[in-house]
Amino acid sequence: MKILYLTFELIIGFFLLFIIVKFVGKKIINQITPFTFIASIVLGELLGNALYDHNIGVFYIIYSMILWSILLFIVEYLGQKFLLFRGVFEGKPSALIKNGVIDREQLRKNRMNLNQLQSLLRQSETFSIREVAFCYLEANGAISILKKTKYQKTTQEDFNLPVKSIYVPVTLIRDGKVLIDELNDLGFSEKWLKQQLKNKNISSFNDVFLAEWLEGDGLFVQTFDKS
Repeated sequence: MKILYLTFELIIGFFLLFIIVKFVGKKIINQITPFTFIASIVLGELLGNALYDHNIGVFYIIYSMILWSILLFIVEYLGQKFLLFRGVFEGKPSALIKNGVIDREQLRKNRMNLNQLQSLLRQSETFSIREVAFCYLEANGAISILKKTKYQKTTQEDFNLPVKSIYVPVTLIRDGKVLIDELNDLGFSEKWLKQQLKNKNISSFNDVFLAEWLEGDGLFVQTFDKS
């Protein structure tokens, strides 16, 4: 009898977990943020503990997993709608290396030391900090690297071309919201940004899904109607 009951619980749990992953989204599988990482662990624990606790019935398994998935969906929905909420739950990447210089303050804020940074670089096939122009620590703990021009796989030295300065793209508008801090860091104003959009026949910040500035290449803009 216990075998039949356990089989029934496993079948219910299996299909319920499948539906939840489809419902909540693929982010919980890739564990893009610390929140989705913890959420996926808790979801698995809820199912695992419920299956092997004989005092918990099928109803409680279904209830706990559905309630958890609803909470996850609410958080994801609010994160899509509100930048402030997104920042709280997803976090922001930290620039550990800028223009080839290690930012010690950012290392301290992220509770990292130089050995750990070098280890992460080696795991990304970068064995010397001198090769790195920019290095970002993403919200999920992974690092993203932009190498200096002469250390990139296809280098300009191969073609005897002069070495050019390298720049990192900066997002100025996201989901219709102007990122004031990034705009100020570049030394630009909202008036300048509005004029740039006007030149592209875009009348309002609210129409812009993404606007990204790259030195030497200008402003890339994608509006909501093209998203």
